[in-house]
Amino acid sequence: MSGIVARGLNALFRSRLGVALVLVAIVLGIVGVGRLLSDGKSSSPSVGLGSPAPAISIDPSEDDSVVSAEPPPKPKTSPGRAQPEQVAYAFASAWVSHTDVTSKKWLDRLLPNATTDLADQLRGVDPAGVPADQVIGRPTLDVVNETQVNAIVTMNSGKLSLRLVAPDGHWLVDGIDWEGA
Repeated sequence: MSGIVARGLNALFRSRLGVALVLVAIVLGIVGVGRLLSDGKSSSPSVGLGSPAPAISIDPSEDDSVVSAEPPPKPKTSPGRAQPEQVAYAFASAWVSHTDVTSKKWLDRLLPNATTDLADQLRGVDPAGVPADQVIGRPTLDVVNETQVNAIVTMNSGKLSLRLVAPDGHWLVDGIDWEGA
């Protein structure tokens, strides 16, 4: 009996139909094993199945978070006080004036334009470590709200970022950060 089965299989493999059936069986077997290994869940979406995703459209008139009819905030300055751009420039100029001065003298130049918190953080800093020697450009301002402004001052070797605050309309630098070129 096994000889008859073997001859039948040989004849089946020799025909085109037999080869096609064997290939289909192999493909179905691979697909079946793949589904068993992935618990029947496909990890990638089927292409061409289901309906297409809806087009996403944003209408600015419907969403206040995208566009506001209100003008951007303007920094408030008390009468007779310096504007944030002037304070940022003065602070940056004093910050780069660090050669041949003591730590105390350097800090004294910064104090008129710094909050007491920033002054405490800078106390004891060696001015020789300041990584710039010259202010190159005017400060660019990013107004956060009426009492907070971020300023970027371009220096000869990078950019000095300053956070200015003015809870009472008197602008002072409250934080600094350095980004080298």
